Amino acid sequence: MVIGANGQIGSVLVGYLRGIYGDNKVLACDLKEPAQPVQYFEKLDATDAAALSNIVRKHKVTQIYHLAAILSAKGEQEPLKTWHINMQTYFNVLEAARENGVRKIFYPSSIAVFGDHVDGIAEQFSYLDPTTVYGISKAAGENWSNYYFKRYGLDIRSLRYPGIISHQSLPGGGTTDYAVDIFHKAVKGEHFECFLSAGTTLPMIYMSDAMDATVRLMEASKDKISVRTSYNLAGMSFSPKQIVTSIRKFIPDFEISYKPDYRQDIADSWPQHIDDSVARKDWGWRATYTLDKMTEEMITELRRKYHLVNI
Repeated sequence: MVIGANGQIGSVLVGYLRGIYGDNKVLACDLKEPAQPVQYFEKLDATDAAALSNIVRKHKVTQIYHLAAILSAKGEQEPLKTWHINMQTYFNVLEAARENGVRKIFYPSSIAVFGDHVDGIAEQFSYLDPTTVYGISKAAGENWSNYYFKRYGLDIRSLRYPGIISHQSLPGGGTTDYAVDIFHKAVKGEHFECFLSAGTTLPMIYMSDAMDATVRLMEASKDKISVRTSYNLAGMSFSPKQIVTSIRKFIPDFEISYKPDYRQDIADSWPQHIDDSVARKDWGWRATYTLDKMTEEMITELRRKYHLVNI
């Protein structure tokens, strides 16, 4: 069961899981109907605990991937609403799982849990002092995951995702979303105005690596899981200036300007690099995409999407 199946991660994860387990083994759930009709879909408002529990029972769900949340940038516009939605939906998932014998839960956390006290590199057990309501909700969710594991034995697994870049779906309101939008503008030959400064380095990961990490974690044997809050996950770190350099290897006349806004403060509070050595040791995680490899694939796929000539 994937909750938030129409979002940036969910829309890709559903297909990825179906490719592994079969179409009829993966139930997609979201507040809104998908743009294109799909099989095995249930409309769900995850703030409705009874509705969520009913779907779990109806489909005999054994695993829940809970992806529904309001992200960092959008969350700062309505902080109390963000806290309510992010936390209430997760409590509903935890209780539905506990009451109905769900075997595993995947809870996505974020680099937003780190704050100003992390200087440059975020270690697995760095101090968490998030500066956004999204980060606060994710840090709280990590602790509730650990609580439900210790109190009720729920097998909850989590990753602290960096900014996720993909060609399959559009940005969803996160501070790292410039690194998705920039490719769309470049491929369409449009000027890009960046809401972060040129040298702002942030941790990122390509969607293919994010999917691999998610399933690798969920498939790992229980005795390999030593972290019950959330695992650090790293792909690559780069700044807008560096991604522009990479894009210009394929689109030399790409133009960019910089106009930092309120999202700059959010980005400045996050670490520049992530130490994911614990994930590497515990369940064999390894990223495979470099910046240039990702750039080439993004441009190729988006040119295909927009019916333009490939590289």
